[in-house]
Amino acid sequence: MAYVARSEAPLCSEQFGSGTARGCRAAADGSLQWEAWGRRWWGFSGAFTTKPGGRDGGERVAPGTAVPPLSRLLAVFLPQGFPDSVSPDYLPYQLWDSVQAFASSLSGSLATHAVLLGIGVGNAKASVSAATATWLVKDSTGMLGRIIFAWWMGSKMDCNAKQWRLFADILNDVAMFLEIMAPIFPICFTMTICISNLAKCIVGVAGGATRAALTMHQARRNNMADVSAKDGSQGSPPAPIPSAIFQETLVSLAGLLVSLLMLPLVSDCPSLSLGCFFLLTALHIYANYRAVRALVIETLNEGRLWLVLKHFLQRGEVLGPALANQMEPLWTGFWPSLSLSLGVPLHRVTSSVFELQKLVEGHQEPYLLRWDLSQSPEKESCVIVRETHQVLDKLFPKFLKGLQDAGWRTENHQLEVDEWRATWLLCPEKKLL
Repeated sequence: MAYVARSEAPLCSEQFGSGTARGCRAAADGSLQWEAWGRRWWGFSGAFTTKPGGRDGGERVAPGTAVPPLSRLLAVFLPQGFPDSVSPDYLPYQLWDSVQAFASSLSGSLATHAVLLGIGVGNAKASVSAATATWLVKDSTGMLGRIIFAWWMGSKMDCNAKQWRLFADILNDVAMFLEIMAPIFPICFTMTICISNLAKCIVGVAGGATRAALTMHQARRNNMADVSAKDGSQGSPPAPIPSAIFQETLVSLAGLLVSLLMLPLVSDCPSLSLGCFFLLTALHIYANYRAVRALVIETLNEGRLWLVLKHFLQRGEVLGPALANQMEPLWTGFWPSLSLSLGVPLHRVTSSVFELQKLVEGHQEPYLLRWDLSQSPEKESCVIVRETHQVLDKLFPKFLKGLQDAGWRTENHQLEVDEWRATWLLCPEKKLL
């Protein structure tokens, strides 16, 4: 009986992404002999020999390690290395995000139909020049609104990405509602669609900014481009704008096909069209809420920090990211629970050298604290600041360690900080951050 001698000591083991690992041994003829470690789960047994060549390192594929057709299909829409290359909340978020994108696609088709009808498509008496002028006014209004909103709120959307994501989608629904109602009041048609397009452009800014922030959270292997690209292929547009239903993406294509079937059925009945819109809008808002609620962001913004700090002061323990994210307010998260200004100019903190010395006294931290003088006398404010530093010296090291042990990422934050900084020339080791 002939047999092949082989070494019992494994040379290495390898796996592709999160797939099944397989071991490698040296065969008697000097070739590599691969063995699937998970073969018992699939009922396979025995070893097999391969020679270099091909992506999997051999001409023969390991029994039990062949990629199923479903896995090959999912690889088109999921980031490389999924699920290890993304955050744990990636899949539930994307599932609900796809539902909302589908509902938005159908609502967008109803709104587009209404706008085209109001402009005069299909009406022999409609003026081409009047329709063109209306379209140009609508677009210019949106461009102006996009510039102003980006300047006004651009720096705030990183801090409350969840809340602004919900805001963008609800405003998107309001814009589509205005478009559907515009043909019913032809006298106000131009003004109505201008307001609608203004809202859409705000949605574009907020949606694009929050998408970038959420992609940064979900990408765990410096793979932001891959996560963003696969997000687009699943059907999530760069911004939740109804015109994005024409993108060649999976969900958008499905929405387009359903729209082609739906529009002939509802186009001749305004009440039925409006009823379908309200049903789709309810589904859209609910899916967006579930998608945002599924996110577990491990960095602290003001809302999550307030919840964690309050729980720590009351019970002496730190909330984990999962619990804090579940408790984080989504509808009222735009308004901070207290007035806190970070990174302000020095003249807002003090106006004299004597006051500055009082603020520096008793601590070596590279920042200054100042209580709002409009809410307390100056002497009382100094006492509050001094006692605050004493409490911080005692509790902050324990709090910081608790954050790290609970799974929070403390190397960065999402607090809203202005750009003012100071360097103390007379005392270089003291810097105002």
